[in-house]
Amino acid sequence: MANEAQTPVTEKTDLKAQLAEVAERIRTMREIIGLSEEEMAQRTGVTLEEYRGFESGEHDFSFTFIFKCAERFGIDPTDLIKGTSPRLSTYTVTRRGEGLPITRRQGFKYLNLAPLFKGKTAEPFFVTMPYNEAEQKVAIKLSTHQGQEMDIVIKGKMRVQIGSHIEELGEGDSIYYNSGTPHGMIAVGGEECTLYAVVMRPQKEKKPEKDTFEALIKAKQDRADRETVASPFVHTELDENGILKSIDFMNEEKFNFAFDIVDKMAEKEPDKLAMLWVSKHHEEKRFTFKDMKRMSNKTANYFKSLGIKRGDRVMLILKRHYQFWFAILALHKLGAVVIPATNLLMEHDLDYRFKAAGVRALVCTPDGQVADEALRAAKNCGTVEFLMMANGAREGWLDFDAEVEKQSDVFERTEDTACGSDPMLMFFTSGTTGYPKIAEHNYKYALGHYITAKYWHNVNPEGLHFTISDTGWGKALWGKLYGQWMCEAPIFTYDFDKFDAHDILPMFKQYNITTFCAPPTMYRFFIKEDLSKYDLSSIEYSTTAGEALNPEVYEQWKRATGLSIYEGFGQTETTLSIYNPVGSVPKSGSMGIPSPLYDVDLILPDGTP
Repeated sequence: MANEAQTPVTEKTDLKAQLAEVAERIRTMREIIGLSEEEMAQRTGVTLEEYRGFESGEHDFSFTFIFKCAERFGIDPTDLIKGTSPRLSTYTVTRRGEGLPITRRQGFKYLNLAPLFKGKTAEPFFVTMPYNEAEQKVAIKLSTHQGQEMDIVIKGKMRVQIGSHIEELGEGDSIYYNSGTPHGMIAVGGEECTLYAVVMRPQKEKKPEKDTFEALIKAKQDRADRETVASPFVHTELDENGILKSIDFMNEEKFNFAFDIVDKMAEKEPDKLAMLWVSKHHEEKRFTFKDMKRMSNKTANYFKSLGIKRGDRVMLILKRHYQFWFAILALHKLGAVVIPATNLLMEHDLDYRFKAAGVRALVCTPDGQVADEALRAAKNCGTVEFLMMANGAREGWLDFDAEVEKQSDVFERTEDTACGSDPMLMFFTSGTTGYPKIAEHNYKYALGHYITAKYWHNVNPEGLHFTISDTGWGKALWGKLYGQWMCEAPIFTYDFDKFDAHDILPMFKQYNITTFCAPPTMYRFFIKEDLSKYDLSSIEYSTTAGEALNPEVYEQWKRATGLSIYEGFGQTETTLSIYNPVGSVPKSGSMGIPSPLYDVDLILPDGTP
């Protein structure tokens, strides 16, 4: 069972005295068997200090703690709770309202319905779960124990979380699950919930299986205090519910993402996957952080050979080609200003952007007609000196790939390398109320996306993050570069021409994608498919941004995957501004659409709200 804050073991009048009795039985059994306090602490999953507090009677127990102690001692939990051994072996009857009372959480009432039956293969309980308004606004507390469990709701409603899956159960509903998976439950609907809970012991010859979510929880705990490449620049503080409370940026005036994150990762874990790239023909390329450092250095040397320097404006129209990552990192190292742009732009769009930004160079895709449009626009603009084509060659264009390959893979940081408040990036806004406007960001902008990746996308450093976005849009830098690599998480890039749900859905299992972000429109395409045909079990967390999330899409995705979709919002001029943080519970807005529970006002290092 779940939600086990340490609370009194029984509900009889003299709780303190009975607590001391149970503690004495545990200590006596430990000493008889010859076990150390350290071994028992490890076996019961608590710290040594906590175990000593339990054994001395200073702290209240949870039933799971007693269960694990009894399991290690090879006795029945009733031996520890009552001091008497179960004696019935044929059958036992427990009348309504009776049973051995066990309190496992403040306000909860547990009645063990078979305390006198010996050799039980299961522990049956009648549970009264109180409604708590405060619990509705935070993540459900999870716990684990060996075996399996079945819960049957008798009255009221409860929300239960098993791993990363959340279900709501009403009267007559039941759920059966592996209790080795992190799980927890709360009463919902404004009233208490009563249920039967049957906890079954594990088979002796088998260990309980652990799903991917439990493995993720353990991995996160193991990484909790680990230094990362972002540690010198970011410090965060969480509240008592594990939700981001504050963030402070350090050494930001010395920060350059390409050198301080990517190149540092190349030193720290050179062979760690940085990006798994798949072409539209399903050809795969795997780039490590060492590869990213090497290729961005070669690209920086190529740009430098052309005379491109700090402050120059360079436009990248590269769709999802892997060369985009080489180029943007190289320009960050050079101090040139990057202007990402979409391949949907026409001649008049490019003419305006070239002149408004003073573009000196363009690296372009050969796909579609955008190169022809750009060539015509460049002829009318006196600032564009260099036209480079990546992922293919064409007459009249410099061969980006061939020239980069010729360069040295050494590019050193210098004392005057651009960083901090220096301009790094220009976006053109959508232009919905007039001509697109330039939104300029400095080198500290990348730091703001630490929150995007860690506390919204919930990326797993040992997993694979997939944000569906063309590199011409700001969302690509939200989900395919800065925050993810600051969190040391690999990214997945599929360089497709046209979105096809049937084509993309099998990739989740094929590549074991763990976290996923896409606009609601793409989720709508997904749910039109028969999702039961696809294995989506690798996904641990799903997010969305870009437009309003339709409640039908939210509910159907949740039914298919067990995952809520966590929304986020931000503008071209900002980083993530409003979002559902990791650890929060989305609540329904006025139209029933899941809406952000917390408004997080992020202040970028340069003071931009």
